[in-house]
Amino acid sequence: MEGVHVKPVVPVLQRAVAHGRRLAEGRSGSPRAVDVLTALGCLGLMALDLPGLAAADNSLSGPVAALVLGAGCATLLVRRRTPWISYLAALLFIGWLHELTLIQFALYSVGRYRGRRAAVLATLAYIAFALLLFYGLPQWPAARAETLSGFLGLFVPIGVLAAAMGIAAYRHDLVGELTDRRAEAAVLRAVEQERTSVARDVHDFVGRELTLLTVRSEVLSMRARSTAYGPDFEELADTARRAHLVLNEIIVQRGGLSSTPGVDGLAALAQESGRAGSPVRLTMDRDAHGLSPLRQAAVYRVVQECLTNAAKHARGQTVDVSIAAQGPQLRIAVRNALAPRAPGRAPVSAGSGTASMAERVRSLGGTLTATRTADGYEVVATLPRG
Repeated sequence: MEGVHVKPVVPVLQRAVAHGRRLAEGRSGSPRAVDVLTALGCLGLMALDLPGLAAADNSLSGPVAALVLGAGCATLLVRRRTPWISYLAALLFIGWLHELTLIQFALYSVGRYRGRRAAVLATLAYIAFALLLFYGLPQWPAARAETLSGFLGLFVPIGVLAAAMGIAAYRHDLVGELTDRRAEAAVLRAVEQERTSVARDVHDFVGRELTLLTVRSEVLSMRARSTAYGPDFEELADTARRAHLVLNEIIVQRGGLSSTPGVDGLAALAQESGRAGSPVRLTMDRDAHGLSPLRQAAVYRVVQECLTNAAKHARGQTVDVSIAAQGPQLRIAVRNALAPRAPGRAPVSAGSGTASMAERVRSLGGTLTATRTADGYEVVATLPRG
């Protein structure tokens, strides 16, 4: 159409915005950088129209036209919070400068950040505004040489496609946010389950000692019944029984997982991993057997989760498990090479196992790091031995 400044921008818009989003969000993670790239892309497309604008509108010289276009593109910097500013500026550009580039970016932004309903309303209003110009301003360049069908054949696809792309991006963002929320919920559930497991282990190990204390106190109270110490031993036995009852009410009645094995169960765990296709080389200091039951359960839990991850992501690779005393600390190191990526679907993984075993280690005053090395994957945990 003579005098109407429009580029085949829908594909260009798609590529520019998608590339800008990947570039900025993928590398820098900054939404502001995405908006700057979008505004610059729009300005670059409209800058190609500067000679035509100066010829079609005598009120705009080249420098003034550049400033006006720059101001219009600057509205895209606030498109996330107020996309309607870009939309109104784009309508002004259509009526004044006959420029259709900004409206595509504006409709995309409305669909992307305000959803389907807003995008549909904005598109309908844009088409109605264009029809008003077509019928109300005969001097408008598009109205001088084109029929209504040709006019709508240009304006309607531009608006509909730009808005549809924005709506699709909006839905993609919703799906991504829902996926992130589900992943966060899975991690929180794993951490909560690990806390329940720790509590159950506390009940099993502490309850055993409370039972022994109760029995010993009752025996001593019977032996000292005729002495002045008899009531004291009876009170001690009653206190131990009440403590055990409270422990049962807090933990057992809530349900939970069965108690976690200690370091004695590592050999069976290694054999099970070998049968599953991930052989294990286990080296363990004798000092590990002197740890408290809770610390032994933490060691077992770390090794168990590492072997599970190795079975998922490094099947067939040998896993080296080292448990060694280093001064006041016990160091657990699990290493494995990464298996070549096999064709087919990736193994199912919620990504919450590392968080759960880290919670177990932190609850005992230790630390845990999981890093990818040059030749594989390594998990290192330290626990205080005392």
